[in-house]
Amino acid sequence: MALYSIDKLMSETRRLASEYRKATGKPLAISGEIARYDAARLLDLELLKQPEGGCDAIGRGAREGRRVQVKGRAIFNEKSGAYRIGQLKLQQQWDDVVLVLMDEEFEPFEIYEADREEILDAVEGDGVGSRASRGIMSVAKFKIIGRLVWTREGGLEDDDYWDNQASS
Repeated sequence: MALYSIDKLMSETRRLASEYRKATGKPLAISGEIARYDAARLLDLELLKQPEGGCDAIGRGAREGRRVQVKGRAIFNEKSGAYRIGQLKLQQQWDDVVLVLMDEEFEPFEIYEADREEILDAVEGDGVGSRASRGIMSVAKFKIIGRLVWTREGGLEDDDYWDNQASS
């Protein structure tokens, strides 16, 4: 039996990562694990003990059986548009990519989702040799092609329709 619950450990991990960044000016490379934990908890995903082939989790409920690649990014300055997500594993087997956006305290504030076809269409549209063709994408681009599926204020968003251009 574990001495501490995973929830307690993740809470402490967030606190330590935030304090480390404040003290050193550099982030700890922990946002990926926090993002995996939050995506599973908030979107009803089952994390794989050993992620394989670009797949971090398997969907349950509304995402039943979907193979999900999870990416996370802590946003320390919302005015900066230079944030990128970790490299997408384009050649691996997965159905959806979930992007967990976290604030400076490493708490999630938005989660976006895009399916494989949307990602591959975006990559092809950028041309061969581009960063996108190598699986490198900005947070802004992912938000444009993806769907907002969870917010801190509202929880799970209605999956029937969401217009990512409505606030523009």
